[in-house]
Amino acid sequence: MADVEQSCVFAVPEVKLSSSSGHRHMPVIGMGLSPDPFDEIALKQAVLESIRLGYRHFDTASLYGSEKALGEALAEAIQLGLVSSREEFFVTSKLWVTDAHPDLVLPALQKSLRTLQLEYLDLYLIHWPISAKPGKLRGSIPQEELQLMDYKSVWGAMEECQRLGLTKSIGVSNFSCKKLENIFSFATIPPSVNQVEMNPLWQQKKLREFCKATNVIVTAFSPLGAIGTWWGSNHVLDNETLKEIAKAHGKTVAQVCLRWSYEQGATFVVKSFNKERMKQNLQIFDWELTKEDQEKINQIPQRRFLLNEGFISPNGPFKTLDELWDGEL
Repeated sequence: MADVEQSCVFAVPEVKLSSSSGHRHMPVIGMGLSPDPFDEIALKQAVLESIRLGYRHFDTASLYGSEKALGEALAEAIQLGLVSSREEFFVTSKLWVTDAHPDLVLPALQKSLRTLQLEYLDLYLIHWPISAKPGKLRGSIPQEELQLMDYKSVWGAMEECQRLGLTKSIGVSNFSCKKLENIFSFATIPPSVNQVEMNPLWQQKKLREFCKATNVIVTAFSPLGAIGTWWGSNHVLDNETLKEIAKAHGKTVAQVCLRWSYEQGATFVVKSFNKERMKQNLQIFDWELTKEDQEKINQIPQRRFLLNEGFISPNGPFKTLDELWDGEL
C-alpha cells in the first residue's frame, strides 16, 4: 500500500460547519465537478491526480452527471492507498429543482448516494430556491413547469436527511439574504453553507456579512469567473487590476482571486483538470495580499454573471430577475 502521508503534498485549511452532525470540518478549497463537455475518463483521472496533490473536497450535483465517475474515483483512491478511508473525503452534492419537493428530497439523496457508492454525504445543498414539475433530470426547464418552492417542507425534508445520517450537514445554493432569512425563520437545523457565485468582480459583500452574522459558511463557485461555461466570461482573469496585483506578487491572476476569497473568510470550489493549474490553486496559503491590494480590489466595478433568466416566467414564481435575486444584482 502506498504511503498515505506522502500522497498529500499540500495541506489545506478547514472551516467548521456550525450545524453539522459530529462537528464536521470542510476543506477551504474544493474541486468543482460540473464538466462541460463531460468526459468520464478525464474526470476520474483528474480526481485521482487532485487527491495526490492534496484535494479532499469534491463538489458535484445530480444535475452534473459526474456523481458516478466521482464515486468510482474515490473508491479507486482508497484502493490505491492515496487515503486511508472515506472519512478523509468531503463530498458535496445538490438537490435539483425537479426533486425539490418534500416527498422527493430523501429519494433524490438516496439515489445520489447509490450513484456515488457512498453511505453518506458530507454536505447536501438545495441547488436553487425554486422547484419544478417532477420528472426527468434536465437543466433547461419549460416555463410552465416552474413552481414556487415550499421552503418550509423542503427544508424539513433536508433536516430529516441529516437526522438519518445520510448527510453530515445541509445547506443551500444561490439563495439571497431574504431567502436565507426565510429558512432561518423555521429551521430547527440551520443551513451550514450557502454556495453562491463570488469573485473579485462579484464580491457579495451584503450576503457575506449576513452569512457571517448567522454562522453560515459562504462557498464561492466560479471564483475565477467560470471561463469556458455557457454563462461565464474571461472578465475576471483579464482584469487589469488583478493582473497588476498578480505581477507584483509573482503569482497568477487565478491565485490572486483564490487568495482574495480565502481572506474574505469564504471557501471555494474551482474547476480545473490541468495538473499544473490544480497545483497552483493549492499554492495560496503561504502568502498574503497587502492592504493596498485589498483596497484596489474593492474598487473593481461589480456585476453578477450568472443571472439565470431560465427561471424567470411571466406566470412566476419569479416574474423578474429582481424577484429571483431579491435585488442582489
